[in-house]
Amino acid sequence: MSVALFNRVWARVILTALIRQGVQHICIAPGSRSTPLTLEAARFAREQRVRVHTHFDERGLGFYALGLAKSSEQCVVIITTSGTAVANLYPAVIEASLTGVKLVVLSADRPVELLHCGANQSIEQQGIFADYPVAALNLPRPSEELKPQWLLSVLSEALFKQQQGGVVHINAPFAEPLYGVDESAVNAHPWLEPIQPWLKSSQHWRIYPHGQREVLVHENWDEWRTKRGVIVVGKLGARERMGLAQWAQTLGWVMITDIQSGIAAPLPHADIWLANEAVRTKLLNADIVIQFGRQIISKRVQQFLATFSGEFWQVDTMASACDPHHHHATRFVAPVHHWLRAHPPLRQREWLLEPLALSKFCREFIAQQVGGKLNEASLAHFVERILPRNGVLFLGNSLFVRLVDALGFLPEDYPVFTNRGASGIDGLIATAAGVGQATGQPLVAMIGDVSALYDLNSLALLRQVPQPTIVFVINNNGGAIFNMLGVEQDVKDTFYRMPHGLEFAQAAAMFGLNYQRPYTWADLNTVLKQAYARKETTLIEIKSAPSEGSDIYRNLLDQIAKAVIGG
Repeated sequence: MSVALFNRVWARVILTALIRQGVQHICIAPGSRSTPLTLEAARFAREQRVRVHTHFDERGLGFYALGLAKSSEQCVVIITTSGTAVANLYPAVIEASLTGVKLVVLSADRPVELLHCGANQSIEQQGIFADYPVAALNLPRPSEELKPQWLLSVLSEALFKQQQGGVVHINAPFAEPLYGVDESAVNAHPWLEPIQPWLKSSQHWRIYPHGQREVLVHENWDEWRTKRGVIVVGKLGARERMGLAQWAQTLGWVMITDIQSGIAAPLPHADIWLANEAVRTKLLNADIVIQFGRQIISKRVQQFLATFSGEFWQVDTMASACDPHHHHATRFVAPVHHWLRAHPPLRQREWLLEPLALSKFCREFIAQQVGGKLNEASLAHFVERILPRNGVLFLGNSLFVRLVDALGFLPEDYPVFTNRGASGIDGLIATAAGVGQATGQPLVAMIGDVSALYDLNSLALLRQVPQPTIVFVINNNGGAIFNMLGVEQDVKDTFYRMPHGLEFAQAAAMFGLNYQRPYTWADLNTVLKQAYARKETTLIEIKSAPSEGSDIYRNLLDQIAKAVIGG
């Protein structure tokens, strides 16, 4: 039993170090090998020092943790057992890595003598996530020959590398036995004696003094702020977007905002009006483009950025590259709101009025084309109508997020969450559930049918969300995004769209969720009123013809492309 006891002692030091770093949420999947970690996490939960969340599906658990971390802006820990349980976290690790979300994967493992010998549930876990983690720590099996100071030091070094975001993988082997420990004996273990003063404190083991780096003003800003500019805004946090709209308005520059920016678009529907070659050509006469943030959804905005050949600046908190068009550019790694303070605007008149006129025309024209029928295009265009006050919105991937970005409009500072790092369709329900759990605010999640099928197990997580939660499943019978491809229809259906002919009423019933299928906007309004009165989840299925949304989208682009400015 001395092995089982020391496993717990070792696990206690690991989890204490993580909680001292500010971890408030630990997500746990079931498994035997991770028992020392699981039982220590449960002890911390009983002491109300951390909240513990569980799920039977590691892939869903990883995305649930991602949602918790996105919305809380805090590091979240995931505990799994050994084997393919760890591999199932890979998609969530990739998404967190590409978006700078802080996750710690704490994977239990077999000891080295059980690797590569045919032992059950034994795989090579060291380096399993390749280069996606900012730090990967492969611990030895727990040993009293190693000082606790060493364990705390290597953990501190790994976690320090996560300061700017990303994933840390800590792989922790444990030998059997794993159970039957007297918990009172853990704290009294003599191995802990050198660090007892630290255990009784609330300090980090290692402190890295750092302050916010000063943002230096660009040496030629006084000149550039007198020029003709375009501002493109991608995904931004709440603090970063403060004052950006006013800053752009003072300069008189054209401002194009992504639906993820949290800024009420001064020029809505840029994805549509940028299809107009005459306006796009005038916009390309700008002297300078400044891009704030990343993860830009619109294809037309990306095409504009790819074509622009003038002065190009990017401002973003993450140091990783965010320019797929490889401009000759000036790159600022800094919080946007700090950068704005260092670069005061000069008041000027608007230098280009055509985008404003075309944007206003688009808003009326889109409403006419969408009409009064309830389908995915009208749901995207009128998305602000269905949102609760003080709520949060989670948008899935594929066609619908593009429709909302192109056709929709959101109020200022309305929180929008997405998985636009790798833009996968996996784990979207789980991520939304994590967002809802962390924020505690009414949640609306809007997800495609294939995405919902892909993550069906995660409907179980929505039973744990304690506030009004609405999950829209937009069912167009397959991957409607592929309607935009220029391939033959029979090939498109067989190998791309893959119609499934399924509905979601029985899935909702299986997981104990309320289910509604409105046919009209009047039906939907009644359903929403009821759903927002419940502190539980309602799954709303919106049926749409397979090509209805994509046809409206394509038709809008074609007609705006031909529009005559001022005509």
